[in-house]
Amino acid sequence: MNTYSSLNLTSNGLKVLQKRYLKKDEHGVARETPDDLLRRVAKAIAAADLNYGKSFNDLDALEREFYEMMAALDFLPNSPTLMNAGRRLGQLSACFVLPVDDSMESIFEAVKNAAMIHKSGGGTGFSFSSLRPKGDVVGSTKGISSGPVSFMAVFDTATEAVKQGGTRRGANMAILSVDHPDIIDFISCKANSTRLNNFNISVALTQKFIEAVASNSEYELINPRGGAVAGRLDAAYVFDLIVKHAWENGEPGIIFIDKMNASNPTPLAGRIDATNPCGEQPLLPFESCNLGSINLSNMVLKREGGVSVDWDKLKAVTRMAVHFLDNVIDLNKYPLVKIEEMTKANRKIGLGIMGWADMLIQLGIPYGSEDSLDLAGRLMRHIRDEGRSASEALAHERGTFPNYAGSVYDGALKMRNATITTIAPTGTLSIIAGCSSGIEPLFAVSYIRTVMEGTKLVEVNPHFERIAKERGFYSPELMEEIAHSHCLSDVKAVPADIAGLFKTAHEITPEDHIRMQAAFQKYVDNAVSKTVNFHNGATIEDVKKVYMLACQLECKGVTVYRDGSRDGQVLVVAQPGNGDSAAAHAEAIQAPQSPANIKIVPKKRPKVIKGTTESTQTGCGNLYVTINEDENGMPFEVFNHIGKAGGCAASQSEAIGRLVSLALRCNISPDEIISQLKGISCHQPIWANGGKISSCADAIAKAVECYCHGEVNHGHQSNGSHIDMASTMVGACPECGGAVEHEGGCSVCHDCGFTKCQ
Repeated sequence: MNTYSSLNLTSNGLKVLQKRYLKKDEHGVARETPDDLLRRVAKAIAAADLNYGKSFNDLDALEREFYEMMAALDFLPNSPTLMNAGRRLGQLSACFVLPVDDSMESIFEAVKNAAMIHKSGGGTGFSFSSLRPKGDVVGSTKGISSGPVSFMAVFDTATEAVKQGGTRRGANMAILSVDHPDIIDFISCKANSTRLNNFNISVALTQKFIEAVASNSEYELINPRGGAVAGRLDAAYVFDLIVKHAWENGEPGIIFIDKMNASNPTPLAGRIDATNPCGEQPLLPFESCNLGSINLSNMVLKREGGVSVDWDKLKAVTRMAVHFLDNVIDLNKYPLVKIEEMTKANRKIGLGIMGWADMLIQLGIPYGSEDSLDLAGRLMRHIRDEGRSASEALAHERGTFPNYAGSVYDGALKMRNATITTIAPTGTLSIIAGCSSGIEPLFAVSYIRTVMEGTKLVEVNPHFERIAKERGFYSPELMEEIAHSHCLSDVKAVPADIAGLFKTAHEITPEDHIRMQAAFQKYVDNAVSKTVNFHNGATIEDVKKVYMLACQLECKGVTVYRDGSRDGQVLVVAQPGNGDSAAAHAEAIQAPQSPANIKIVPKKRPKVIKGTTESTQTGCGNLYVTINEDENGMPFEVFNHIGKAGGCAASQSEAIGRLVSLALRCNISPDEIISQLKGISCHQPIWANGGKISSCADAIAKAVECYCHGEVNHGHQSNGSHIDMASTMVGACPECGGAVEHEGGCSVCHDCGFTKCQ
């Protein structure tokens, strides 16, 4: 095997490659090094040039260029390409869109096709706008339709089943047009965090709807079965409902569907109704797209006179990356014949970027400043222009994409690819490359990572550490203090100019997040995946303003996340002055106010009580959870026994059981107890019963949850519970227990590389 000493990988990057990407034997032992992986990928992708009259000597040179581009971490393709190029599976695309037409045959054909795509490592997007609404008559049977949201649950269940055995989690995007009669049900379909956890959802806003919101008027609902008007709704009410739910838990997102179709490069080939799971790749039915990202942190030229963007290097990498991605289309082993036909008809590629925040830091430009917005436009225009030039050169050599006639390029540019640029989330790729994610700001300058046996390590951004040492204010104690602070401006030892340069995601105003997205979107063929971060105290009106700004600045979609708005989030940044936040007011309203002299007395235990014992595995051994119920069939008390573990594990399990029992006997809702315990992590997590058990406390919470939801056989010992992994992914990582960050319209763990999306 080749060594990988020449690769400049961080320890985290190496760990992610070893865990997720390297070829392994049947025992899970790696059979290649990172260097072998890159050589495998380079060799496989270069081979496509043989289809265009190139010799094996040409191939050797191209393979070396592809390898060196990836080994230098200047460019990396999307994860399926890294995983599968040169291997038997050979499925190289991350993004797919499947049609869902208004028939039972089409719906379940789409379910089957989605399962095949998820099995191969891809993610799927669907528009459910063609399905007749709930309560509508089904012509063939004279029955009643259950509507789009009910069928989404079928897709969700199928994804849950397939992902358990896959190398990458299946992810879906569900889109419904704002003029569909079931739009209200769709907007609120993820208000319950236990539903549809394998879906991101977005509402497709039409220009007519946006105009109705602006004029404070009603708009028409259209029944997709026949196109008749099915009613009218107040546009402002619907828009406010979208905003309210996004404020509560980040969903639904919105896409400006008419804006997407205005930039559809092949309108004669079809209309765009859906995107991939993170929303940055609009696609026609049965299209797929392969993505890749340039590492901007490596595109900085350092000379004695200072630093600047290395425009020549960026040009060279862009042109080589376009060649690479076009080759991927030919080498790809597609999961469906229809997908292969549609993909090759348009040959869309999505070249994006990562390391934007790192580039700005090296150039001394604060994120969100006017200089940063100006550079964003100039840089993306450079990539777009050079990418189109490279595609044009390939078209002269290999021919235009088959649907070129009637495309937006017809008569102007001879293009090999219908689209060139996309800005995708780069969760695991940016970990491998050791750079910031996509076009996001830094999430933290310093943070504490818990590793095996509870050891805590302080991780520091390398640029900050370098500058701190150069400026003479570095110390390990200061780095730890910063890790516990929500922003550098709170740390007196950090100079003001440095604090301004290293602003983190929560210090950037939501408006500046949108302005940055818009600056890039202007020169991106497809769309931009980005998260607009809000602090916990942000109001519903704050979110509404950002949505309107995104529309005004011609973004193609918006994803927002208010810190701490989803149950189970671990990484919550402290914010000053949040005592008067809307969330705090809501909590105060919901919590009953009792005089201090009132004593809450738990219900007395009857002499005889019945219940159920459930066995589940934990990192400390088998845990037996006994749940007894009261005369009304409600959980009354919990006893825990942790096998033969003894010591702390046994005593803590017993203590948790006593406190849970006390809470239940004081009429505290089981759901509240579950939400407090579920997702707590320890140093010995374990995979069991189809999911991850993060700790004994987590196992107890899940046992109580299963009992309350009727997933155990009452009166009998159960052999374990079904664990919904998706419900634990916001906050604590379901694989390593680390903190999950929201970035690029997705969720990613920077400890192990786990990501919710593709």
